[in-house]
Amino acid sequence: MRLYRNLVAASINALQKIFSQNKLADQVVQSTLRSNKKWGSKDRRFLAATIYNAVRWYRLYYEVYGKEPKTTNHWWHILGIMWLIEGNELPPWEEFAELDNKHIENRYREISKIRKIKEAIPDWLDELGLYELGDRWEECIKALNKTAQLVLRANTLKTSRMGFVNELKSKGIYTQLLDIPAGVVVPERRKLTNMPSYERGYFEIQDASSQKVAPFLEVEKGMYVVDACAGAGGKSLHIAALMENRGRILSLDVDNDRLCQLKKRAKRAAVTILKTQLIKSKKSILQLHDLADRLLLDVPCSGLGTLRRSPHIKWRLTPKLLKKTLSKQQQILQDYAPICKQGGKIVYATCSILPCENHEQIKTFLNSSVGAGFTLVREQVILPQEEGFDGFYMALMERKATSLGSWD
Repeated sequence: MRLYRNLVAASINALQKIFSQNKLADQVVQSTLRSNKKWGSKDRRFLAATIYNAVRWYRLYYEVYGKEPKTTNHWWHILGIMWLIEGNELPPWEEFAELDNKHIENRYREISKIRKIKEAIPDWLDELGLYELGDRWEECIKALNKTAQLVLRANTLKTSRMGFVNELKSKGIYTQLLDIPAGVVVPERRKLTNMPSYERGYFEIQDASSQKVAPFLEVEKGMYVVDACAGAGGKSLHIAALMENRGRILSLDVDNDRLCQLKKRAKRAAVTILKTQLIKSKKSILQLHDLADRLLLDVPCSGLGTLRRSPHIKWRLTPKLLKKTLSKQQQILQDYAPICKQGGKIVYATCSILPCENHEQIKTFLNSSVGAGFTLVREQVILPQEEGFDGFYMALMERKATSLGSWD
C-alpha cells in the first residue's frame, strides 16, 4: 500500500475533530471527502477506510503506542502503528522515524490477548456487555467490529426487487438477494446516491435488520399508522410501501430538520399517504390518543447494534448517557402508548444489543398502569454474530379490546 502525505494529513485532521472536538464521525468523513475536488475515488476510499479503521480500533492502537494521542505528532504515530499492524511497510518519512517495528510487534502480541483491548472497547462497556449478554458477549463484540455490508431496499411503489436488481446489473453493479422481500446486498462497496435510480426513488439504503421492523408491525392497506420517533423516516417509507400507498401514515419527531428531510424522501419515493408533525409538547401527543391502528416506537437508544457502521458510538457513550437513555425510552413508552387504539398494535424497537434497553424495558412497561392495557404478542432479538447485520430488537404488543390501563 502506497501512502500519500496529503491524504494521511487529511485523515489526521479528521480524527482530531472526532476525538478532540467530539464531532460525529459520519459527518467528519463526509466533510473531509468533500474538501478536495481533486481527490479521485481511490483517494476517497483510502480516506474513509483510514478514518473509520482508526476510530474502530482506537483503543488497540493507543494501547500499543502506550498513551492516547493528544497532538498531531501522536496521531502520525497512531496511524503508523495501524498500518504496521496491518502488515504494511511505512515510507521513510520523518513522522514515522521514532516507530520501532519490533517493539510494536511485541507489544501488540502481548496486549491483544485481553478482550477489551483486542476488541477496542472501554472497560465499562466490556463489563456491561458481559453482564448483559454473558457468554454471547465475546462473539457479539467481535462481530460488531466487522465492516458493515451495503444493504439496499427496493422501493416496491416504483419497481420490483428483480427489476431493480437487473437495472443495477446493467450498470455493472452486482447484488445478492436477502431473505427479506425487498432487500439486496451490494458486495462491492460504492457510492450509489448519485445514481439516477436513487434520485428517482427506486431504492433506499437500509440495513437488513432495520428492514425487518416495518413487517413486524403487521400493517395492512387502509390502516392509520403512527411512526412516533420517525427521524429521517426510513421505516415510515417502508411502511408506506407495505401498505401500497393506501391508508394514512403520521410521522412524528421532535427534530424539524429530520422531518423536512423525510418530506423530501417521501416525495422522491412517491409516497403520498404520509404526513409529518413536529412534537412541541405533550399536548401534541394527547391529541392523538386512541387513533392509531398501528404505532411504531423506534426509540432513541445506545446504538450499540450499529457499531459496524458507526464505531464512534462506543467512544461517545457513557454510563451516565446510557442511564439517561433508558429513562427516556420508558417515558416514550408511557407517553405514546395511548396513541394506539383498542385492538391495535405497537412495535417497540431499538438498534441495541442490550437487554436493559430491550426486553427489560418491555417488562417494566407491561407491569405499569399504562402497560397493563397491553399484552406482549412476540419479540425478536437480532444479534450481529447470528445474522451478520446490525443488532436489533423488536417487541410486538397488542392493546386489549377492553383496556383498563390508566392514561393519566
